[in-house]
Amino acid sequence: MHISLSLLQISSFELNLAEGFGINTNIFETNIINLAAVLAVVISFVGKNLTALLEDRKKTILNNLQEASQRAAEAQERLNQAKSQLELAKKKAQQIREEGVLRATQEVNNCVSQHEERLSKLEEFKQETVQFYQQKAFKQAYIYVISRIMSRVKERLNKGLDSTYHVVVNNFYVSRFTEYNP
Repeated sequence: MHISLSLLQISSFELNLAEGFGINTNIFETNIINLAAVLAVVISFVGKNLTALLEDRKKTILNNLQEASQRAAEAQERLNQAKSQLELAKKKAQQIREEGVLRATQEVNNCVSQHEERLSKLEEFKQETVQFYQQKAFKQAYIYVISRIMSRVKERLNKGLDSTYHVVVNNFYVSRFTEYNP
């Protein structure tokens, strides 16, 4: 900056020596010289402050970028954790579904086996009941037949034995006696 100022001063000094001391009436050259002088003053006084301000702004932007990058990394880490938790939850849900299906199947099988067991016990009870009532009916029929036979035997005994019946009874006892082996 100082170099450009000194060049302007040298060129204006040479200009003054060549023409002599006087006023430069060329407005364009005067404006350029004035503008260069103002710029040189502004840059020399404000340049350091502007440079410091720009440097501070640069640091602020870099800090903001680092913080944004750090937040992005943290957000990415949380996203990855959330994804892993989601996958874990999906696996757990699938495991729970499978356990539910397994338990439901086991419960259905258990109910079916209990039902079959009850049916078999009911069938046994039915058979025992039928057998009991058959035995009861046979016993009643047996008692009825025996009582009828006994009553007829008593009747015959009370009436007396006729000759044909007497022969049948004697033949019966003779056949039994011949079959007897001591």
